[in-house]
Amino acid sequence: MIRVRFLSQVPLELTPLIDSVTAPDRGAVATFAGLVRNHHAGREVTALAYSAYEPMAEQVCQEIVRETEASWPVRIALQHRLGDVPIGEAAVLVVASSAHRAAAFDAVRMVIDAVKSRVPIWKRERYADGSEAWVDPTAPEGVTPVRENR
Repeated sequence: MIRVRFLSQVPLELTPLIDSVTAPDRGAVATFAGLVRNHHAGREVTALAYSAYEPMAEQVCQEIVRETEASWPVRIALQHRLGDVPIGEAAVLVVASSAHRAAAFDAVRMVIDAVKSRVPIWKRERYADGSEAWVDPTAPEGVTPVRENR
């Protein structure tokens, strides 16, 4: 069995992911690309870095793919970027192929929603004013400021 890597330290490419899930019996391919944007919560973002507990993140990604493929007649490809990711580049890619579009669309949404809520990947943003914060949807302003050890 080929070991799938869901996490990548290098820029993500959509075409190889599409190629990995297409077949003559699949007439639909749906994709999602999550790109790094230059703003968050009204602040200008100048840099972003992702980190993860990699063994657990890989395992959870595999579980999400298996669950999705068990829920719909689809094939799934998924990759998430780690490390520094420049503004405008892909942070996450999801591809679903199926015989018909409805299953592919539903599967892509299931995968990206599960990745965002379950996979232990953390996002650290740097802002134009030089400050940094961890993105934390549970925090009052959606971020937790980075505090340096002194």
